[in-house]
Amino acid sequence: MLTGIRDGLIARRTQLSNAIRGYAAEFGLIAAKGVDKIEPLLRRIAQDENLPELARELFVVQGREYARLGTELKEIEAKLLAWHRANALSRRLAQIPSIGPIIATRMVMKTSDPAAFRSGRHFAAWLGLTP
Repeated sequence: MLTGIRDGLIARRTQLSNAIRGYAAEFGLIAAKGVDKIEPLLRRIAQDENLPELARELFVVQGREYARLGTELKEIEAKLLAWHRANALSRRLAQIPSIGPIIATRMVMKTSDPAAFRSGRHFAAWLGLTP
């Protein structure tokens, strides 16, 4: 559930950032992709006197929602990292190159019984990495 909620928050934040960028583009304000580009765009929008007042108000609403999603995402990720630190198997998996705490945590949470797989190949097939 923890990783599913995180995924949902990330999806909503992405949708909202795309909507903000799209609406801003309708007014001639362009921003590059990336979550780090949204807050500067919102600041530019707030300072732009050429935008209609209603549009600026609606961007403020979207900006508050974007900030709220960011706060909730940080809280969920803090809980996820705390769970990771408390779980020995997750910490052990995170020592593998290219496996960070989030992937390690997800693997431990989703794989209830590793002994159910006859080999690493069967596990990889279950993950969808090999046929």
